[in-house]
Amino acid sequence: MPWIVGVSGASGTPYAAAVLRALIDAGQSVDLVVSRASRLTLLDETGISFRDAHWQDDLREWLSRGADGKPGTFDVDVTGVRHWSAGDLAAGPSSGSYPAKGMLIVPASTACVAGVALGLSKDLLQRAASVTLKEGRPLVVAVRETPLHGQTLRHLVTLDDAGATVLPASPAFYAGATHIQHLVDFVAGRALDAVGVPHRLYRRWEGELGGGSPPS
Repeated sequence: MPWIVGVSGASGTPYAAAVLRALIDAGQSVDLVVSRASRLTLLDETGISFRDAHWQDDLREWLSRGADGKPGTFDVDVTGVRHWSAGDLAAGPSSGSYPAKGMLIVPASTACVAGVALGLSKDLLQRAASVTLKEGRPLVVAVRETPLHGQTLRHLVTLDDAGATVLPASPAFYAGATHIQHLVDFVAGRALDAVGVPHRLYRRWEGELGGGSPPS
């Protein structure tokens, strides 16, 4: 069964790329939904136009880039990925009978958060997230916005109450980050931790001599 990965229009396409690469590296199959708004963000952040007719080539080019945008940083086999158009509300992930392990929305915009919290199902991404919740499957929402106003906070609480994992895209620095990719990988790794997918994206806290509180 696949993991569904939804990419919404928030800034942070390197987070999505890191999650996708790690899922592929872990031998997981992936169903990918890229929203219309996220395609504009992807174009702005990477210069890549994500096209339904050429999605494999565009995805391969996207995942080959590091967080600094340099092409050819990674060599990724995308044959285990299945792409669904965000406008296709008859797609497999729109139904609870479609087999899936769960879903990760990385990054999640506040508009996406609101749509899922309110059950709007405006596109396949929102519909797949609603299905994931109603079927009791794990849903990770990696919200990428700051500051957060009260309405968004209430939407996030609604998602938490519904069983989703709210995971702010908040990099940590204790894992020895020396490059922007390390900070991106930390967030991607925490998203994968939330759904139990093994990875080696960051150095884990193992304690230190002399006590002290572990970071989170």
